[in-house]
Amino acid sequence: MFNQLLLNGIIAGSIYTLIALGFTIIYKTVRFFHFAHGVVYAAGAYFAYSLSMSLGINPILSFCFASILAAILGIAIDRVVYQPLRRNAAPGLVFLIASFGVFIFIQNLLQLLYGAQILTLRTGPVVEGYEILSAVITPIQILILFASFIVFATLWVIVEKTTIGKAIRAVADDPVGTRVSGIYDEKVIRYAFGIGSALAGMAGVLISLETNIEPTMGMNAILKGIIASIIGGIGSIPGALLGGFLLGIIENLGIWKIQAGWKDMIAFTVLILFLLFRPEGILGKKNDRERL
Repeated sequence: MFNQLLLNGIIAGSIYTLIALGFTIIYKTVRFFHFAHGVVYAAGAYFAYSLSMSLGINPILSFCFASILAAILGIAIDRVVYQPLRRNAAPGLVFLIASFGVFIFIQNLLQLLYGAQILTLRTGPVVEGYEILSAVITPIQILILFASFIVFATLWVIVEKTTIGKAIRAVADDPVGTRVSGIYDEKVIRYAFGIGSALAGMAGVLISLETNIEPTMGMNAILKGIIASIIGGIGSIPGALLGGFLLGIIENLGIWKIQAGWKDMIAFTVLILFLLFRPEGILGKKNDRERL
């Protein structure tokens, strides 16, 4: 039982980590909680559904195209909603309210276009899983883990080794200094929204391979992504990676002796404990607690 719960936690953590990484990359550059990130996650799943089930495109190509469309959606949200607010030097609370508004608008738009019924990307018969150390893992779950780790490795290369990644880190560390040195921060923000939203879209596609698709799926996703980011250290990319897996494992091990319906309570209990005793998170800096 322990091994199965641990495996389930790692699988759930891989999805939480993708959401948290995308959220963190955007947060590092704009310094506000992009709550609409959750609905981009949901849109990614619906994009994949339209491409694969409605248009008959190869599932792997659908995954790639859905991620690209999610990136475009994220950039569009920034250009249409957030950029005018930045030009007017709007306070952080205005950005947060605007983000809530975008979330509700796109969620209702998805419901209008696809209906409120539950959809699925799963096709064909249910395939029996493989037993590993007394735990069972399905082919879909293996695909989720494999794709997630490929994305993590690719993201590390982008952030650490490319010019775009270095620019994102520079804007995050010193926005004024980067403008003085000739780095156009609006261009960097565009890159951040594109990369972060693509990660959210990937997470939406991967989770929809195992569970159902519905318009409201983004709410729980963004809450878990934010919790994982805070646990790991808000604004820290390695922290988001650590926080996502830690949250997934704690949630699943926490239901060992209680009902599965208490998962969300476990997640928020962990969040409250961190906010009380270590608000900067595991890998965060002491001054990060002021941003919360």
